[in-house]
Amino acid sequence: MIRRNPNGDLPVVHDSAFVDPTAILCGKVIVEENVFIGPYAVIRADEVDASGGMEPIVIGAHSNIQDGVVIHCKAGGGVTIGRSSSIAHRSIVHGPCTVGDNVFVGFNSVLFNCTVGEGSVIRHNSVVEGCAVPPGFYIPSTANIHSDDDLAGIERVSLDAVDFSESVAQANNELVKGYKRIRNEF
Repeated sequence: MIRRNPNGDLPVVHDSAFVDPTAILCGKVIVEENVFIGPYAVIRADEVDASGGMEPIVIGAHSNIQDGVVIHCKAGGGVTIGRSSSIAHRSIVHGPCTVGDNVFVGFNSVLFNCTVGEGSVIRHNSVVEGCAVPPGFYIPSTANIHSDDDLAGIERVSLDAVDFSESVAQANNELVKGYKRIRNEF
């Protein structure tokens, strides 16, 4: 469902993107080319700052927002998901937040008020809040990262983790093509 927010902003979705009919996109949302947005995802840009303004939620080209993901902005803060990034099932990305290009965010992870550098991998059930994850970092499953000091013991992304992230992105790019091909059948 595509709908306006109380300010009257309507999502802008590139023609080549696929948005599942059960997903909800509300307000100042920009979806770039060849993006996959899965079932029951909610992407909502509707809260304003003290002056009544808001930054958009931008989903970069070739990215995938999987089943049940929630992306929202606090008090007009924006969210940017970079190009070719994967936000896996049931994750929450709450703005203000910036996720770089080629990032993988694992199942049930939570990102809030943070920046995640290009090529980083955040594995399943992790929380990243109030810090800047440098490019190419690997946050292991169930990690709780709440400050730059917490990052001191974190390792760099391995080749296996990069390969996995790329395979997820490629699989979801193929889903865009497949669902666009059959879109009038359901």
